[in-house]
Amino acid sequence: MTHMPSTVSRTTVSRADRKALRWPASFSIAKRASASGCSTPGADAADDLTDGQDHGGVMKPDHDPVAAVAYIRAQTEKAFACEPTGDMAFDALGLLLTEVAIPRAIIEDIVAGFELDAKDWRPRSEDDLLRYSYHVAGAVGVAMALVMGIDPADETTLDRASDLGIAFQLANIARDVAEDAAADRCYLPVEWMVELDIPPGQHMHPAFRGRLSVMAKWLSEMAGEYEASARWGARKLGPRSRWAVLAAAGIYGDIAREVRARGDHAWDHRAGTSLFAKLGWVARAGWSVLRRPPQRRISRDGLWTRERHGAAA
Repeated sequence: MTHMPSTVSRTTVSRADRKALRWPASFSIAKRASASGCSTPGADAADDLTDGQDHGGVMKPDHDPVAAVAYIRAQTEKAFACEPTGDMAFDALGLLLTEVAIPRAIIEDIVAGFELDAKDWRPRSEDDLLRYSYHVAGAVGVAMALVMGIDPADETTLDRASDLGIAFQLANIARDVAEDAAADRCYLPVEWMVELDIPPGQHMHPAFRGRLSVMAKWLSEMAGEYEASARWGARKLGPRSRWAVLAAAGIYGDIAREVRARGDHAWDHRAGTSLFAKLGWVARAGWSVLRRPPQRRISRDGLWTRERHGAAA
């Protein structure tokens, strides 16, 4: 594996903050703040490749997700070897890897998320749900924290970065229950369905809407716990990055809070955050950066924790 520097220059971090990088496709912190919160070059593009989409959108009918993941793996290998990939998104990943010490294991964790989607994997337990959320979003949060200048050896802060991605993904799942069902996908744990006596594949049936809203409440409450943890962890970031992360946490957290507030009507139309509310979070986040960081520690006790790979992984 090509040696990568263990520190990020001020110039590199500044460029990353402006353009940001979920791998393989260039992304912006501001965009991810209002979209999914965090990303590295290539991740958005890989997401579309796995799902057979173009910048989200409608899934292609003849899409082969297994072949797409094989392509992602091959291009990622080239990026790590500093070889041209012929794909701008993966070339951006290769450039990033020469400037930021993102452990190979973190990138592998992200690819594992694409593989889960390609296999049409569904969670059986709450632990499965959180592990999936880590692979598709939490690991990206870890990579972004490294891009923002967090020391790869600072596992405690990287856990908080993972929490941010997990919070975003839990909000995603709560918001997109109806859309996922239409695409024959379900990320609600089987054990939750059994507990609430909802037959397999019937969670969108009107007769079970009240029980479905209970699961949305659980998801929203979990998202809030991980959001709170991530907010405390953001104190380790530089002012500009902390501003972006705190704004993103509030904007995306509002989606989970809206789903919970709507109750049985959560999926009548897609939950979102208004422009006014987004600007409000940007302003509040900026004010938080100017003030002294909160001193009361927010504990991670009871939260799911990623496998520690170590700085040299």
